[in-house]
Amino acid sequence: MARIALGIEYDGRAFHGWQRQAGLLTLQEALEAALGRIADHPVASTCSGRTDTGVHASNQVVHFDTEAGRPLSAWVRGVNSHLPDAMAVRWVREVDEGFHARYSAYRRRYRYLLLNRPQRPGLWAGRVGWFHRPLALAPMREAARCLLGEHDFSAFRAAECQAKTPIKLLTRAEVRQEGDLFIFDFEANAFLHHMVRNLVGNLVFIGKGGWPPEHLQKVLESRDRRQAAMTFAPDGLYFLGPLYEPRYAIPEEAGLSLF
Repeated sequence: MARIALGIEYDGRAFHGWQRQAGLLTLQEALEAALGRIADHPVASTCSGRTDTGVHASNQVVHFDTEAGRPLSAWVRGVNSHLPDAMAVRWVREVDEGFHARYSAYRRRYRYLLLNRPQRPGLWAGRVGWFHRPLALAPMREAARCLLGEHDFSAFRAAECQAKTPIKLLTRAEVRQEGDLFIFDFEANAFLHHMVRNLVGNLVFIGKGGWPPEHLQKVLESRDRRQAAMTFAPDGLYFLGPLYEPRYAIPEEAGLSLF
């Protein structure tokens, strides 16, 4: 029995999220069907972090166990030949049985791309968020700093979130601007359901002048979702992948290479 790790990229618009759902095309279903074709036996996969409908990924890490003796290249080219066009395997590694795509990860990274111009996106439709009013970068950067560290992020948690605890350690919360594009980067030990989209919504509210930067600290401390601003669309959200200990030799920069 061998344990294989894969790095996958996908356009989340084509799927109903990661997890299997009866009667719906999901990423897990599509991947396991393709893996089973190459392995010639049913395959159960585990991902590093489930994503919702419409959320994209540049380096989703998955592991599975197989009895099939295949060259590693077969898990890339062979599997890709059976996947939908909006999903592709980028790399493959054989790992020891102690590796777990989810539980071995100590950090996870997300990026949100936001187009800020009066006109809605055409070329980038579905691949970026959009806000039509001018945004100020400096207040958003200032506000983001209060998010760093270990906090109760209940104010930015979806009602249907199933996480055991709202307390997370956020080690990166940065905003930068490249022309009409605002880029939000977040890194944490784990994220709550809709947490990144909610953080972006609150930073945008500050960027448009709705609150002063210091108000975000009050929202955070309230632990009350009703005190926070809107949830942003999934269109611009990208899972850049997890981080693991070096001994696993899991590619990390693959998640950053597209941007």
